[in-house]
Amino acid sequence: MPLKSLRKRIKSTALSPAYGMIQSINANAIVATGLKVSIGQSVTILAGDERRLGMVTSLGAESFTITPFGFIEGMKVGDRVLLNRRSLDIPVGEKLLGRVVDPFMNPIDGKGAIHLDDYEPIMKSPMDAMKRGLIDEHFSVGIKSIDGLLTSGKGQKVGIFAGSGVGKSTLMGMIVKGSEATIKVVALIGERGREVPEFIAKNLGNDLTNTVIVVATSDDSALMRKYGAFSAMSVAEYFKRKGHDVLFMMDSVTRFAMAQREIGLALGEPPTSKGYPPSSLTLLPQLMERAGKEDGQGSITAFFTVLVEGDDLSDPIADQSRSILDGHIVLSRELTDRGIYPPVDILSSASRVIDDVTTPEHLAAARKFRHLLALLKENEMLVRIGAYQRGTDPQLDEALAKKERMEDFLRQSAQEVLPFDQTVEMLKEVVS
Repeated sequence: MPLKSLRKRIKSTALSPAYGMIQSINANAIVATGLKVSIGQSVTILAGDERRLGMVTSLGAESFTITPFGFIEGMKVGDRVLLNRRSLDIPVGEKLLGRVVDPFMNPIDGKGAIHLDDYEPIMKSPMDAMKRGLIDEHFSVGIKSIDGLLTSGKGQKVGIFAGSGVGKSTLMGMIVKGSEATIKVVALIGERGREVPEFIAKNLGNDLTNTVIVVATSDDSALMRKYGAFSAMSVAEYFKRKGHDVLFMMDSVTRFAMAQREIGLALGEPPTSKGYPPSSLTLLPQLMERAGKEDGQGSITAFFTVLVEGDDLSDPIADQSRSILDGHIVLSRELTDRGIYPPVDILSSASRVIDDVTTPEHLAAARKFRHLLALLKENEMLVRIGAYQRGTDPQLDEALAKKERMEDFLRQSAQEVLPFDQTVEMLKEVVS
């Protein structure tokens, strides 16, 4: 290992000579005394022969509360607590590409150790508002319904809202495979462990070229799931600073918020709607606003999936996410039942930057497509029962005549990737 890298590692793990002691332990938190600490500092707990990492999450006059990154089994009252001199930093670098790692960049893919020389803080403030670049370039994801009708821009933040079993993971894989980003960072937060190799094998086809996957599964601690999302964003920011256009994909915001709910309730925060404490909602912009386009650097175009329980879009996490993001893609169970994949509900979805990243001709075609689709939806029942007579409404007649071509445009196989220009031409042909 190079001497420079070794020095950095030693410096990052150096511990204070003074130590505190654990006074009490409950299911989710540890109370200790004897150290002067601040909120967010990391500590190491000496539990027998093991060293456990934790974070200071609450302060009192004489004591402080630690939330562990692992589990509390094996810890006992009287165990020593050492203060880490540096805040939580993670090693980063080009060697992460093609690897599957945990939130601290430890490899979990069985391909050996990763030697990284640079460090990036997990927690940092989003970029200044006045340093953000204007979103004026389209960002192609290779999916007709998104590129044509919900066009994204470089640096945009988009939410994918879906219930369980609607096709969220398949759409994620299509976006990762089809996007024009030079670097792709995928954060799998709070999902089942089985889904990780399945997502890589089935949805990505085992192709991790220029891709980093950061994993914190549902069996990890709440703190690990929370900081897994921030850790993945720090990796994306590292590559953005190198001038890359980065795709950041996170699944899911809901599990991330649930992790903070566990932490907040354990610290005594009052529960609000659906049991979420206030910190769960304030945490969302801290993560999401770190994506974007920065003058003189690259960009992070972010897609955040939101699991909508019971297909209820008024869920507090879904509602808060929609207010922060620059666009939302809603997946419809009804379209899934009709065999339309990916099941993107165009009328319920929107891109707030489409006017800035498309040509006038493209924008006009997209608006006409939405208009015809809205007419079909409004009059669907009349047409089905035979109450509508052709010739009564010329616009509805046009929509009915183009219905099959419009549905064909919305359909796309998971293996198919279409260039942006071809998608635009197909859209123009459908509505012409």
